[in-house]
Amino acid sequence: MKKRIREKLLKQRDAIPQDLKLRKEASIEKRLFELDVFRNARTLLMYVSFRSEVGTTGFLQDILDLGKRLVLPVVDRRLSELKLYEIKNINELQPGYMGIPEPAVMQSRRVTLKDIELVVLPGTGFDTRGNRLGYGGGYYDRLLSYESRKLSRTDHLITTVALAFEEQIGDHIPAEPHDIKVDMIVTDERLIQCRS
Repeated sequence: MKKRIREKLLKQRDAIPQDLKLRKEASIEKRLFELDVFRNARTLLMYVSFRSEVGTTGFLQDILDLGKRLVLPVVDRRLSELKLYEIKNINELQPGYMGIPEPAVMQSRRVTLKDIELVVLPGTGFDTRGNRLGYGGGYYDRLLSYESRKLSRTDHLITTVALAFEEQIGDHIPAEPHDIKVDMIVTDERLIQCRS
């Protein structure tokens, strides 16, 4: 069932014309940057866009220009997990897993989840309850499991925000116990508050 929903939502996302996609991305960036949780975050984990995902390359530079500490994931295929590294310039990115740009692996730039205040993540589909359909690798589910998020900060859980085109919002995304839910979804048309 997940596979079928993933294929349908990816097809819808892939079908968005480029000129419309750019307008939608501008709307998503504006809505994201206006969030209090974004404005208040000093250190945030973002993703580098891939294929027809909400394009984040421009977002990354704008975040750096705001003076925020920007952290990006590196896929560790051997351990099947994401490692986190700070970048200071988008020119530092190099092709990584599946050709997705990643930061250079430098120990001096390594960041742990406890340093992160806001996680902005991708996905193939979402529903209004915060259920997320990824690409099947489970990387973000492992990184952001309830235990990891709770242990990383003693005062509150890390806030998770997904970026999506309205075409990626489904009626119901099936979820398993290990699947993480997102707190908010920013689309080109609205902010969806998923936290109960």
